[in-house]
Amino acid sequence: MIYFDNSATTRPLDEVIQTYIKVSKDFFGNPSSLHTLGMEAQVLLDKARKMLADQLQVKTKEIVFTSGGTEGNNLAIKGTAFARKNRGGHFITSMVEHAASYETFLELERQGYEVTYLGVDNNGQISLDDLEKAIRPDTILISLIHVNNETGAIQPIEAVSNVLKHYPHVRFHVDHVQGAHKVPLNLAKLRIDFCTMSAHKFHGLKGTGLLYVKEGNRLGPLLHGGEQELKLRAGTENVAGVVAMAKAYRLEKEKSSVGNQKLTKLKEKLINGLEVIDKVRVNTDVESSAPHIINFSVGHIKPEVLIQALSKEKIYVSTKSACSSKLSEPSRILVAQGLDENEASSGIRISFSYENTEAEVDIVLSHLHKIIPDLLKVHG
Repeated sequence: MIYFDNSATTRPLDEVIQTYIKVSKDFFGNPSSLHTLGMEAQVLLDKARKMLADQLQVKTKEIVFTSGGTEGNNLAIKGTAFARKNRGGHFITSMVEHAASYETFLELERQGYEVTYLGVDNNGQISLDDLEKAIRPDTILISLIHVNNETGAIQPIEAVSNVLKHYPHVRFHVDHVQGAHKVPLNLAKLRIDFCTMSAHKFHGLKGTGLLYVKEGNRLGPLLHGGEQELKLRAGTENVAGVVAMAKAYRLEKEKSSVGNQKLTKLKEKLINGLEVIDKVRVNTDVESSAPHIINFSVGHIKPEVLIQALSKEKIYVSTKSACSSKLSEPSRILVAQGLDENEASSGIRISFSYENTEAEVDIVLSHLHKIIPDLLKVHG
């Protein structure tokens, strides 16, 4: 099996699974309980929070545990709307956000808020001039995806952070779900107020994530009930999932320096191999994208046809975001980059992890060189 769909989800590391099992069995108490089992669970939760805070170089009280990227993005965006409604009702985002943010903004518009959607260039990046022109006195939040989940395009987060130093009334949220480890952010130095991460994108388990909330920022909770997570996220904490996430984050960070160099080589090798195949268009710009995501289109071939042909060879790739892959319309992301409807409807995404190898890339390219010409004869 060759698994090239790591942007959809990664395979949990064995060490992470073993950690989850041990905590689930031996430390199953509710952290809010006052007995010994509860206090032991609370100690583990505190240790995991400190470990993640240390790795991210932020304060422990700035880490809020969530169920993953979707909840984190919703909490940052809607939470700002709830907490700052008296300050204004204008938001700025881009046309290439993950559905977890994009659909949230559409919902806010239905509730009467105003949203400016920034366009992107052919490489999938916003213009800083457009961003600054869009800022208004009633702008309360700018929310941008760091690494695009379909194309790998990197938004200029550091440059945006510098711009926002002149606009203290505007909060800044970054969807860092695809960027964790692959394209690091220095939260301690950048002017970022909220940052979303999800464990299953770096070999943790599904159903766990975190939202960085810079000290001094207010959010309105989505869930009401108990006082867990600074009253921002009511509900009994997923202690086993959180501890496993902390371990996964640490293990991946240890691999990241060498691992990202390896990913860059894999990416270059794959793109070079794709560019010589007839009717293939690479939609990912090499220079302005993350090392682990490549998007390409193939003539008028429906992406599901190519995906199923590769699946028969036990090669697993995807189309669009996993959250939207079952929708038949053209990719919103590729349309925003200027592709026509046919090209935007045939996008294929290949995404690597540190576990992938050059030999796997060679095998996949070999199959693509055979499969694509055959499919073009039928689907042209």
